[in-house]
Amino acid sequence: MIRTKREEPTVSETIEPLIVVGVDGSNHSKEALRWGVAQAKATGGRVHAVMSWEWNTNPFAVGSGTPDELVGAEETARRRLADTVASAVGTSPGVPVFRRVEQGSAAQVLVDASKEADLTVVGTRGYGGFKGVLLGSVSQQVVQYAASTVVVVREGADDEDQGPA
Repeated sequence: MIRTKREEPTVSETIEPLIVVGVDGSNHSKEALRWGVAQAKATGGRVHAVMSWEWNTNPFAVGSGTPDELVGAEETARRRLADTVASAVGTSPGVPVFRRVEQGSAAQVLVDASKEADLTVVGTRGYGGFKGVLLGSVSQQVVQYAASTVVVVREGADDEDQGPA
């Protein structure tokens, strides 16, 4: 059988790849965001810069927040994310960069976000060996539990010696 009509692309072929980047305001997360934006440019993708915030909702804990304090904490996270994105990639990075602020632990928020992502990008402080095990870092948890492929970006990795010459 000969087809004369051109087949339409499937939905998965027309949607831009989604790159989720964990952002916490640190230089490590700025480096991850820059890497994620560069990858989005190379692949025609879009970036979701994701920041989490937590508040102790235990009524017996000292300092449980009122609803106004919770809103204030979320707004502070939103401002911090906007400032971090602008600082890392500017206001016109060349690809869509959406800012998302979600309540919860950083690792859980990123693992949840990875379920809709084609790629998840996190920064790391570069701790390894025994110290890294003790820290139980967010990047380690994301690598272990994420639903998408994960890239861990070390700050300044391009500036370091890559091995013996």
